Amino acid sequence: MFHRAKLAHGHLGLAFKVLRLQHRGKGAAVRAGVEAATGDPIVFLDADLTIPVEIIDVFIGALDTGADIAIASRYVAGSVVDRPWWRRVMGDVFRAVVHLLVPTNIRDTQCGGKMYTAEAAKDLFAKQRLDGFAFDAEVLFLARRAGYTVREIPFALRQHGETRIDFLADTPKMLRDLFVIRLNDMRGVYGG
Repeated sequence: MFHRAKLAHGHLGLAFKVLRLQHRGKGAAVRAGVEAATGDPIVFLDADLTIPVEIIDVFIGALDTGADIAIASRYVAGSVVDRPWWRRVMGDVFRAVVHLLVPTNIRDTQCGGKMYTAEAAKDLFAKQRLDGFAFDAEVLFLARRAGYTVREIPFALRQHGETRIDFLADTPKMLRDLFVIRLNDMRGVYGG
């Protein structure tokens, strides 16, 4: 069940939709947002705004020069990462497991800022199945399989506040989801 509100800002050339969804996870929420989106390109940023909104201009430049997907990346030259050491270690461990189980050729699958051409977003999220945090790895795995061009964009991350991730509870779920991606691929869930 969701409620849809539309706020028009014609003078900016933008229209916003607010979807009120039952909580099923970040993957389910982003998938619903992509499904409801009518514009091109389609972008999402984490609500805590640790990724500066100004990165959207850089994303647009990446799409204008041939990328199908532009993603904020903490692990490319030019990025500045200022976060607690334990978050850095947890991220590095999870990133290593993603690269082992779900090959994407992407350095940072989990950063919460991405822009897609509408065509790529609609195609990938129609196939995407995971409702939790590992949905990013799933979408980028599908993007690699489909031959989409992904460009990683450096940015400055400053993250010292609270996190909605419960590492003890969410890490096992995220790791399980990586195995689910591989299993789904082997079983043909994602199609040819």
